[in-house]
Amino acid sequence: MKLLIPLLAAGLSNAHTIFSSLEVKGKNLGKGQGVRVPSYNGPITDVTSASVACNGDPNPTTGSPVVIDVQAGDTVTAIWRYMLSTTGSAPNDIMDSSHKGPTLAYMKKVNNAASDSGVGGGWFKIQEDGLSNGVWGTEKIINGQGRHDIKIPSCIEPGQYLLRAEMIALHGASSYPGAQLYMECAQINVIGGTGSKQPSTVSLPGAYKGSDPGITINIYWPPVESYKIPGPSVFTC
Repeated sequence: MKLLIPLLAAGLSNAHTIFSSLEVKGKNLGKGQGVRVPSYNGPITDVTSASVACNGDPNPTTGSPVVIDVQAGDTVTAIWRYMLSTTGSAPNDIMDSSHKGPTLAYMKKVNNAASDSGVGGGWFKIQEDGLSNGVWGTEKIINGQGRHDIKIPSCIEPGQYLLRAEMIALHGASSYPGAQLYMECAQINVIGGTGSKQPSTVSLPGAYKGSDPGITINIYWPPVESYKIPGPSVFTC
């Protein structure tokens, strides 16, 4: 029976998810306003694909001319929904509960947030939540009305950035490619950053490898007690 658990879990419904809107200072700016939403809510499973940066093929994204002003040091909220048309906030409206894994967020400084593809270097991680006391980061968002809180560092330079919110579902990750990566990018203009600290950066794709223990892992057997979140360490001021 134990050997069947990963197979059963991997066969559960394809309840995918989209980071569809951004909330700033308590105001939701609307679906697709300053967020590059895809035409399909499926995952990226190839960690070497250019789509790891801000999503894309096979999920073509829709651009937005909007660049959202964000105060350095503030906490913004990425709103996740199963489909763009979903207006509810019950767990099933967010992502299937079988999709357990970490949540992450990255930023990249760019000249033009509305046009930069995001592919390549310059990314730094600003948030992560893996497995804590048996609870996964994705579970907190699924049960929290799809809300993914992300604090913008106060010490970064002002200017335009891409803000990449990500959830990784590990229910089928016992072999590669199996982990499901969900990510979209918001286009933001950071105001009031001090620029007193420069983050070290990584490339997307490039920051993850298929052999990473946070990408290829059986979370069902033996029972997982600790988990190493993929990618770099979180940048702090």
